Amino acid sequence: MTNRIAFQGEPGAYSHQACRNARPDMDALPCRTFEDAIDAVKSGQADLAMLPVENSTYGRVADIHTLLPQSGLHIVDESFLRVHINLLGVPGAPLSGITHAMSHTVLLGQCKSFLSRHGIHRIIGADTAGSAQQVSRKGDATLAALASPLAGEIYGLEVLAEHIEDNSNNTTRFLVMSPSADTSRRGAHGMITSFVFEVRNIPAALYKAMGGFATNGVNMTKLESYMVGGSFTATQFYADIEGHPDDENVQLAMDELDYFTTNIEILGVYPADAGRF
Repeated sequence: MTNRIAFQGEPGAYSHQACRNARPDMDALPCRTFEDAIDAVKSGQADLAMLPVENSTYGRVADIHTLLPQSGLHIVDESFLRVHINLLGVPGAPLSGITHAMSHTVLLGQCKSFLSRHGIHRIIGADTAGSAQQVSRKGDATLAALASPLAGEIYGLEVLAEHIEDNSNNTTRFLVMSPSADTSRRGAHGMITSFVFEVRNIPAALYKAMGGFATNGVNMTKLESYMVGGSFTATQFYADIEGHPDDENVQLAMDELDYFTTNIEILGVYPADAGRF
């Protein structure tokens, strides 16, 4: 055991913050890409991986749903991170002197009102923590970064303005991935089962496949579709449902789903996080 949890990004990224919140007893291992974070677990460099899957403002994280079935890992937990965006500057820099702010394009778009109100021009950076690192290195009192409080702490920047995001409920959902599954647990807030499937090539196949969840009282909280292998005709679906595969109503719903599909792969069975409610 390495006692490490891998994440994509530079130290101070929001994924790093999610690692601290969900696994405070583990060391966070920064990785260049999502694939590298997955490979770190598969190669034994880390015990777990923390992967963002969706944001309440931005939507789903590109590529993650296609990576999960191929990863060889299992979802063992979920974690919700409230995304607080801070304007970070070099020590002693006044807010009134900031003319430009650097960050990932997504964060820049989530702070339009604040930036416009203060006449701050936007600079697109590769990521949030990397932008904070650049601001720290440049030492320019007119340049700031939009990033997490953790990034400011790591790179020695001061908070010039906090919680400047336009959407006060901006939240990212993360999945904790492990080489091994543990389906014996039961969570205090219920269980979530995540899986992917492909429907058979018959009329109304998806409608019929979903019917079993409605008739058996199983709540489906997420259903996403995406193409397989670049084909416009082969579609795979990612789904989250409330419940455990051992629950009778879930068993009946999954049996009916199996009849109308060509392939079902369970990605994880894990406790529902309190942040979901």
